[in-house]
Amino acid sequence: MSNFQTLIEKRRSVYSLGAHIKLTQDEITQMIQHCLKNAPSAFNSQSVRIIVLYGESYQAFWHMVEQVLQKIVPADKFEATKQRIASFTSGIGTVLFFEDEAVIEALKKRMPTYANNFPVWAEHGNAMVQYMVWSVLAEQNIGASLQHYNPLIDEQVHRMFDTPKTWRLIAQMPFGSIEQEPNDKSFEPIDKRFKVFR
Repeated sequence: MSNFQTLIEKRRSVYSLGAHIKLTQDEITQMIQHCLKNAPSAFNSQSVRIIVLYGESYQAFWHMVEQVLQKIVPADKFEATKQRIASFTSGIGTVLFFEDEAVIEALKKRMPTYANNFPVWAEHGNAMVQYMVWSVLAEQNIGASLQHYNPLIDEQVHRMFDTPKTWRLIAQMPFGSIEQEPNDKSFEPIDKRFKVFR
């Protein structure tokens, strides 16, 4: 099995995060930048945008998410939500993934034949960047998971980080040291999911 195949198995959703990381924030940031720079995108559109949060910004972000959720989650169910958010704040950072709608709209105008496809292809490109970032973190024994509190938090994110209005939030990835390994993963039979024709 190749190193990359091993890494594919290693990348998991990790919810028990800590702050025991050997890499510096700058080293982690450079890894994420490298993923963004080299990720494939339709027509080399490069529409993915990323914000990485550390320290006070990281804590403030998840505090904001908790406040937003407290307004909509029933009181008798909020404790579980609060614990989940606390697990995200116990790491060292969070990656916010966006799509720049201005890039997508420009592509639609330039190539109207493919206009309906560009939003779909942009989602594909964003997913690839997410997977690349998740994988390079896993390679360094940094745990992460992928969260989707958008669109509930979109306006707050725009205000907190002064992002352009054309940046549409796609996903959030809290990360940190792996304090508890994830449970074993179950798999559907591969013959139900995979076919080869010769």
